[in-house]
Amino acid sequence: MPQLRGRSRKKSVGGIGVRLLFDHNLSPRLVHLLGDLFPDSSRVYWLGLDQVDDREVREYALQHDFIIVTKDADYSELCWWLGFPPKVIWIRRGNCKTVTIAEILRDRYDEISAMNEDQTTGIVMLF
Repeated sequence: MPQLRGRSRKKSVGGIGVRLLFDHNLSPRLVHLLGDLFPDSSRVYWLGLDQVDDREVREYALQHDFIIVTKDADYSELCWWLGFPPKVIWIRRGNCKTVTIAEILRDRYDEISAMNEDQTTGIVMLF
């Protein structure tokens, strides 16, 4: 069962910041709207991964220290079967505006940062 975390942790000194890899079902605007909190984030489309199998995207995220952000259950299921990393942020909000998703991710920054460092949590569901 996915664990939700509400506490925040500081980034390790010299550690890499949280990098998000947005699935094709999320707007490219999110990378820019959240660039101040999640620098060096990207989209599967920009990396040429929009037409590949989810396992290939998962492997890319693993090799390049990304957390996958998606509205689909696919990556969460892979996380259940294959383990983590990479970790997954599963947006469980129905149809909504891009700015609403940006607000959700911005508001949950501390939880996302804590999940990034937590060795026991692989999936966070955000509503």
